[in-house]
Amino acid sequence: MVSYSTNAPIGQADGVELPLFLQIARAIENDIVDGLLAEEDQAPSTNEIAAFHRINPATALKGVNELVAGGVLYKKRGIGMFVATGARDALLRRRRTDFAARFLAPALAEARRLGLTDADVIALIQEAHHG
Repeated sequence: MVSYSTNAPIGQADGVELPLFLQIARAIENDIVDGLLAEEDQAPSTNEIAAFHRINPATALKGVNELVAGGVLYKKRGIGMFVATGARDALLRRRRTDFAARFLAPALAEARRLGLTDADVIALIQEAHHG
């Protein structure tokens, strides 16, 4: 599965395959976070998503409905789905919180077990980033 806008691979979270409708929702979220879909832009229709990914339109609709329920997309009756104002910032906040909980907290716990100081961890990050 790939992002509707970018052809980037999608579909896994921590090595576990996500249900198809969540893959669709994540792909649209990625397009919003990456700036490919701006606030108040029209999102791809469920039929476009279904045709692009060669999936059942009901599955595409379920993914879109996840985003509507989360306040990321909203419906303009008779026109289509649009990116909600503030959606990108809300997604970034949620993903940063998730990132800290899923990756940083365990890494920092292991650093403490190894006797690493904050300065040691920062130095390791800088080394990995520039190395």
